[in-house]
Amino acid sequence: MKKCFLAVICLVLILNSCSKDNDISQESVGITLNFNHSWEGTEVTNVDFDDLKFTNEKGDLLSIKLLRYLISEIILTHESGVITVLEDYNLVDVTNNEGLSFTTTEAIIPGEYTRVTVRFGFSDANNIDGAYPDLNTANFNVPGLLGGGYHFMQFDGKYINSNTLEAPFNYHVISAIDPTNVDDPVDTSFTLNIGPVTVGGSTAIDIEMDISEWFKNPNTWNLNEKDVNLMGDFDSQLLMNQNGASVFSLVDITQ
Repeated sequence: MKKCFLAVICLVLILNSCSKDNDISQESVGITLNFNHSWEGTEVTNVDFDDLKFTNEKGDLLSIKLLRYLISEIILTHESGVITVLEDYNLVDVTNNEGLSFTTTEAIIPGEYTRVTVRFGFSDANNIDGAYPDLNTANFNVPGLLGGGYHFMQFDGKYINSNTLEAPFNYHVISAIDPTNVDDPVDTSFTLNIGPVTVGGSTAIDIEMDISEWFKNPNTWNLNEKDVNLMGDFDSQLLMNQNGASVFSLVDITQ
């Protein structure tokens, strides 16, 4: 009789333990995104700014003064087929060494995800003029005459022009405005496909931007022709969008 009683107690303890383990496995968690930066394989930080030390594909010597860009809309496709869209966004400010790492505030269930994507910029649906107080404070807005909403990237610096003089460049990415159809901007945001990810209790995804790619693939950028006033240049915005496809790469996923 005692043996039966002990057996029942053991069974109850085992079942309770399994139930607790299952509860833990179903706790929602966040994902941490870390952003690193390089120039053709060499690490770049704000310590390297304001120094004419970079050479682009065309051969122009240039410096970086300001680099900040917007990351938003993390989309996860679970192995069950369920799609989760996280509306978190983050301003990566390399100049001030801020926002280089952030953890999503919208939590998800741990498990196997067959596809994870991250958006550069805002989609048209989220690119709402004046809607984000922190971006307003950061002066990341786009003027109403250029469509409103927000920048996707501000990348400023100087280069040695064809007259061997220092000249400024402002490589700013926004939604492209066709002058023949100003009411219908072209969405120049794009997504980085990270691929399958196992999400655990402390999943971190390391992503790298190769800054040099903005000037070379597939379009070799000529700063002597396109250096400033690019926000209202429809063709330039389309070229920037094309070059952006090769800028980001996945470095590592850790648990």
